[in-house]
Formats: sequence, C-alpha cells, structure tokens
Amino acid sequence: MVESFRQKHERYFQIEGIDSPNKQVFAGFSTRHGGCSHSPFQSLNLGLHVNDETDKVIENRKRLAESIGTTLDQWIFADQVHDKEVQEVSKMDRGKGSISYNTGIMGTDGLYTKDPNTVLALGYADCVPIYFISKSHSIIGVVHAGWKGTVSGIAQEMISKWEKNEHVPASDIEAWIGPSIQQCCYEVDERVISHVEAILPEGSSKPYTQKSEGKYMLNLQMLNKQLLLQSGIREEHIHVTDHCTSCGVEDFFSHRKENGSTGRMLAFIMMKE
Repeated sequence: MVESFRQKHERYFQIEGIDSPNKQVFAGFSTRHGGCSHSPFQSLNLGLHVNDETDKVIENRKRLAESIGTTLDQWIFADQVHDKEVQEVSKMDRGKGSISYNTGIMGTDGLYTKDPNTVLALGYADCVPIYFISKSHSIIGVVHAGWKGTVSGIAQEMISKWEKNEHVPASDIEAWIGPSIQQCCYEVDERVISHVEAILPEGSSKPYTQKSEGKYMLNLQMLNKQLLLQSGIREEHIHVTDHCTSCGVEDFFSHRKENGSTGRMLAFIMMKE
C-alpha cells in the first residue's frame, strides 16, 4: 500500500490524496520538531494537560497553525477521555480548547464538521488517529482510538453518526489510519486481549500475536481496519500508515517509549474554501 503520510514541513506530516472535488481538504499529523518546549517535551509539544508551560504550548500551537496557513482561533480541541463520544462541531465552536484545556469540547474523542475553514484537532502520543471524509457530502472528521476507544467502538460511532444524522452511507466514506504505536512495540496483557476478542468481527484474523504467557503484541491499526470494514467502508477506501510513533521517537512523542513523560502530537483536518 502506498504511504499516504508524507512529511511536508518540520512540524507536520500531510495526508496526500485526501482532497475532494468540491473542497480542498488539508489533513495531517504533527511532529515533535519546530517548537519551543523544553525537555521532556522538546520541542513541539501541543498538549496543555501534560505539565508543560502553558505559554510554550500555546506558542507551539500558534506555530503549527501558521505552518498550515491558519490561525489558532480557527481550531477546535476536545477533552479526550478514551471513550466513544463523537460530536458535530461548527464554525461557532472555533477557538474552543485552543488556549485552555477546560474550554475544549468536553468528554469527547471524535469530532466532525461540515463547515469550511474549521480545523478539528485531537492529541496523541501513541494512540491511533483515524481521519474520515465523504468527498461527495463535504464532511470531515477525526477520532482518537486508543485500545479503550477502539474496543468501545469510537470508529463505528463516527460512521453511525454520519449515516443517521448526515445521510452519508458508509460506502461513501474514506478513512486514513495515521501514525501510532505499531504491533512491533505495543505489548498488552490478557485483560486487553479479552476486550479485543469480545469485539473482533467474526471470521477476522487475530490482530495480535502471543509473545509469552499472558503477554501479546497488539496491532491496533489492523483491528481498527477490521472494524471499519465491518461497518461498511470499502477496503479500497481505507489507508493505513507505516509510521510507528515508538520506533520513530526521534520525530514523534511516544508515551510508551518515553515512560509516560512526554508531549503530545495533534491530528488535524480541515476543509478550505
């Protein structure tokens, strides 16, 4: 499969081929470079909730926003809780969470919008970002899928909301699974695997291998792809990156690799008028 995430700037990787006929769609994933934060958040930490200096995080966010031709007051952030809540947002929500964590869209791990020039942003440090677009309906979205969100059904919730509320059939949705910790680096225990087994689509290949007694290497990207397929997205409409945030810690923050003391990247997506 062709890699969709290409580094276009020191501050971000951009998804290639995501444009729709009606709107230019700009989507990407930030790096750890080009910011002003100090260790252990060096340098482009974009998370306001990891005990970094607030003014430095805001400056980092402004730099990223400027890099993609926007201003920070066009961005919308969420208070992520590793669950499956998905909310529609609009131009009226621009600026929420941009300079204060507590003013974001609360208790939410997925955002979508039909409004142009509105940037959706979620934070990551190993969890799986999944980007959604319906080119024929001019609608975009993004979810934060750690293992808890994945087994709770965050990806399926986005698809369900679009089908029920926006009349967008799953067959018209395209999805990109972005940089995250890959199977090579993601060891989990029996408890996690029991949750995976409970939601694994019938007949699907196991998205994990056993490493030792009670220890497994989990492929969250593969599991999310299986769930997207089960929800009706066509296989040719699902794109999966090869970038591992743990292996690529020189470019990305990794909660697992850096023992929990690190910054956050952002997955971002917008439609431009």
